[in-house]
Amino acid sequence: MDETNAPTPEAPRVLADVAALMDGLAAAEPGAAWRLKDDPRDLDVNLVRLPAGGRNEPFEGPGLDILVHVVAGSGVLHTDGGDVPIRAGQLLWLPKSSRRGFTAGDEGLAWLTAHRRKQGLAIGHRPG
Repeated sequence: MDETNAPTPEAPRVLADVAALMDGLAAAEPGAAWRLKDDPRDLDVNLVRLPAGGRNEPFEGPGLDILVHVVAGSGVLHTDGGDVPIRAGQLLWLPKSSRRGFTAGDEGLAWLTAHRRKQGLAIGHRPG
């Protein structure tokens, strides 16, 4: 094999400064403050923020497991099994297709999600 044509592996590197992204969390705009965009990749990763009292209405999640790391603040994880108090430092597992939603506490809430990359939508022929 010709070594000059061998693919170069990606080098480990710093992707984001999460602490800096938490500045002003209590009044932050809700939604994704950061997401992994590099390609090619096998993971989807998002840093999501809710301002104080903000709410992400419960919904049925995708058909894959999601790992959640609460990085700042506190709040409530809403599930079909009831409400679960959450706080910075906790790891959560959201099983595939489970119902979930979040409400931020007085200082806001931020969490990092990581899961297998979702396949993009493709237009194709469906047998009839």
